[in-house]
Amino acid sequence: MRWILALALMAGLGSLGGGTAALAAEKEMARASQLANRALLLDYAAFGGRLVAVGEFGNIIYSDDAGRSWAQAKSVPSRTTLTNVVFVNQKLGFAVGHDTAILRTEDGGDTWELVYKDDSGEVPLFGTLFLDEERGLAVGAFGTIMRTENGGKTWASDLIDDSGEDDYHLNAIFGARDGTIYVAAEAGSIYKSTDAGKTFRLLSTDYEGSFWNGMVLDSGRVLIWGMRGNVYYSDTQGQTWIKAQTATDRSIMGGVQLPNGRIVLTGLLGLILVSDDNGSSFTETVRSDRSSFAAVSRGADGRLILYGDPGVSWQDLP
Repeated sequence: MRWILALALMAGLGSLGGGTAALAAEKEMARASQLANRALLLDYAAFGGRLVAVGEFGNIIYSDDAGRSWAQAKSVPSRTTLTNVVFVNQKLGFAVGHDTAILRTEDGGDTWELVYKDDSGEVPLFGTLFLDEERGLAVGAFGTIMRTENGGKTWASDLIDDSGEDDYHLNAIFGARDGTIYVAAEAGSIYKSTDAGKTFRLLSTDYEGSFWNGMVLDSGRVLIWGMRGNVYYSDTQGQTWIKAQTATDRSIMGGVQLPNGRIVLTGLLGLILVSDDNGSSFTETVRSDRSSFAAVSRGADGRLILYGDPGVSWQDLP
């Protein structure tokens, strides 16, 4: 499906390459469309009463009424597929995507500027995490990790494993309240940093497939998920991992923990998973439309908002 390719253009990608950031010649602007909320969406950020979602062709939309209505960002200087969006505060935000593209906004997502792009190596970025208003990290294919120390104005490219032994694709990055950072990667791999992302240690599980994303729950439990219905959790900060019960073979992409502690995951072919026991087990529901979704958030009236192949969709809690 289109959105799987957009999130995970891994097979057939070129080598990392040694190209430099190319900003001067980016002339294409994302096109305005009255149907922007019906186009492929891959991620969202929620902050200060606003939702911002990103997707293919540089599409960025936002909602100020809990997802009831959406508007398109006024100025986005790129048509590259955007895979992830994060906000540091109610004004400063970043979106990343293919061609190592990094976009920055200072007005809450109304307008954007392109601050980094390197299309020489065809390396997509998949995840972003900011430690504060100055220090940020972005991760992507072939072990690529980007770092900024000046609020995202400039970025430096590096490898998460400087030994060169591992070049796993890094599919998501997320943090815990104590400052610990986790990176979900392929080949059953998880990276962990306890020094603000300066160095990472590789954690192993008994799973050999790709992990697509994860989060640290309110309880402190680390939850991570990926292909073919695989969900793992750790109560030891990643030292040991236990496989959760999901009873599905559909791949899982996005997740959210609701204020009442309930966990909702979503993924391919209409998959909705719900856990009421802190992620130890999940109950499966399959949407009748069989649409695939990359992310899920809390919406208005106690419903869920799903972001994926059909754009924005709504889902009642099972």
